[in-house]
Amino acid sequence: MAINLRFAVAAKAISDEARAAGLLVPGFRSPPRVVGVDRALRRRPGAPPAVSVRVNGRPIDSVVADMVEGVLVANGLRDRDDLRAQLLAAVAA
Repeated sequence: MAINLRFAVAAKAISDEARAAGLLVPGFRSPPRVVGVDRALRRRPGAPPAVSVRVNGRPIDSVVADMVEGVLVANGLRDRDDLRAQLLAAVAA
């Protein structure tokens, strides 16, 4: 499966699981607007945050990990290993 399609499938799985856990669900996009970074989080008033992840030239596991980390950061939950594992498992299912 092409990396962009895998990104889209992962975004759907992570979003569904985050929503089920009662978390704020950010939008996902690629690539980040900031040159030289793998992940960026953008917040705008009145809109959900956007997690931007560099996809090209990276293993899908790294891309998914950055997507999950983006959800946790957007929700102010960096230290929630239980949620991290739950969101990662949603992609593996």
